[in-house]
Amino acid sequence: MSTPEFPETEADVEPTSPESLKRRIDAGDRVTLLDTRAQSDFEEWHITGDTVTTINVPYFEFLDGIEDELVADIPADEPVVVTCAKGKSSEFVAGLLADAGYNTSHLADGMRGWARLYEHTDVELSTGTLVRQYRRPSSGCLAYMIVNDGAAAVIDPLRAFVERYETDAADLGADVEYVLDTHIHADHISGLRELAAATGATAVLPATAADRGVTYTADVRTVRDGDTLAVGEATLAVLATPGHTSGMTTYRIDEELALTGDTLFIDSVARPDLEEGDAGAQAAAEQLYETLHERLLTLPDETLVGPAHFGETTEPRSDGTYLASLGDLGEQLDLLGLDREAFVERVLDDMPPRPANYEEIIATNLGQANATDDEAFTMELGPNNCAAGD
Repeated sequence: MSTPEFPETEADVEPTSPESLKRRIDAGDRVTLLDTRAQSDFEEWHITGDTVTTINVPYFEFLDGIEDELVADIPADEPVVVTCAKGKSSEFVAGLLADAGYNTSHLADGMRGWARLYEHTDVELSTGTLVRQYRRPSSGCLAYMIVNDGAAAVIDPLRAFVERYETDAADLGADVEYVLDTHIHADHISGLRELAAATGATAVLPATAADRGVTYTADVRTVRDGDTLAVGEATLAVLATPGHTSGMTTYRIDEELALTGDTLFIDSVARPDLEEGDAGAQAAAEQLYETLHERLLTLPDETLVGPAHFGETTEPRSDGTYLASLGDLGEQLDLLGLDREAFVERVLDDMPPRPANYEEIIATNLGQANATDDEAFTMELGPNNCAAGD
């Protein structure tokens, strides 16, 4: 698709970086956004926040100039940040509005720029192991770096941020020894192979995940329930937790932190339909119930849960991390208090749309399809939608 030709505007509008916009949102500042993408794209995915007001007017509505009904909801007395997919149409609309007297800026690189935003927070376990939790605000993806005694392991890395993990490990004085996925992801392109190749680390997959048809098993180490890996003086224990997928696996760090992948989230549980579709969803939901009650919830209540995703309404801890104790989750999540039949019914009821391009993403992560870096980045834009409706 060719880039549309936009009329010239007189104003020279300064861009707003994704980082500065995120800081304003995190600080609780009042933020008004004008999203100029098509309504369908906007409804699928847009920037949200407790103090964020977002107005959707597609850019093509402005091609004939500003009409009163187009700007009826746009405040004239406060700053407005205009966004779009890649930053071109939003720059045009911001300039047009600035010519008309509005205080505008445009989000640099649009929603693609927002999707490149990647943050982290560090916590330290009582054993001295450093846990760096990475978060991608645009999609809610979480990844982890475990560092102990000069060694590091990265769990659920995103391909788009391989260089970030390399740089961070070097800054922490650690060599990446293991790169692990908890399962075959359906919402983003894994950086498992790329990060392992870049650092010389061992790529690790659960054997049950590899059994789904992974084409590169000769290049990975497979692990099974009960296996352990040493990361410096830290211990990473493998716990099979199927339900979201047949190969879903939790990695326990020093018996204090359970990296649960997509099994258990801070405010929900896994959806069960991304591997076998609707036909296999009930059986997977029943398996998920058993996993939760016979495996995860039998761990000590003080065990911290570190999921692979957070949602738009998920509240972080005061330190900014998306972590919670099993004991707290047992009290807070109604789903965990239901019997098997009610649990399965609730999980299967009103599930959100499946992640965008999930079939192509799964095929890429299995190694059955190839994608360039740009294709991979574009493929995974949007929300993760890996949790069940609650």
